[in-house]
Amino acid sequence: MNFLPEAIENYATEHTQPVPEVLKALTRETWQKVLMPRMLSGHIQGRMLSLLSHLTRPSVILEIGTYTGYSAICLCEGLQAGGRLITIDINDELKWIQDKYFAMAGIVDKVERHVGNARDIIPTLSGPIDLVFIDADKENYLHYYNQVLPMMAPGGLILADNVLWSGKVVTPAATGDAETRALQAFNDEIRKDPRIQPVLLPLRDGLMCARVVG
Repeated sequence: MNFLPEAIENYATEHTQPVPEVLKALTRETWQKVLMPRMLSGHIQGRMLSLLSHLTRPSVILEIGTYTGYSAICLCEGLQAGGRLITIDINDELKWIQDKYFAMAGIVDKVERHVGNARDIIPTLSGPIDLVFIDADKENYLHYYNQVLPMMAPGGLILADNVLWSGKVVTPAATGDAETRALQAFNDEIRKDPRIQPVLLPLRDGLMCARVVG
């Protein structure tokens, strides 16, 4: 979901750092062979993830939701030497494409993958974590946030994707629309939490950026 007029979106894309060839290839293969290819981060958001990673220079990144590995590759671009990205996904059926493109991107030795329920896996991890990217099941966003916040390094960055949810968050959720209600609750909690400094970027489908204060 893009909220900008197409001409503006195209102009912004043209004036954003080009996508590395490995990500172009991953995008093509995801659209050809994988269900729901719109879940990819895309050009501008992917470069934003890379930029934020370069700015924070994390030693440890936690990604909740791997999909085909596009965002993992972007986030790894800013890792410190010897750093690692921990990524969690409940689905192991896409390991084949992750393996292929993690190898092409040269990040195999930087990635620690977990398969299973993130709510169960997160408590087994040790901090501090410098950067978190939440991009998984929307109904659990607030649970993930509450789990990772105590593990964050001071000044760490929490990112969450799809927080505008195609614009649905600005109106009352329809009966049975648990995902919209969950995202509204997440956004409201972020807004009032004094432990963080949040900015909701209207980038693509909404990217929440929250710096941990302290």
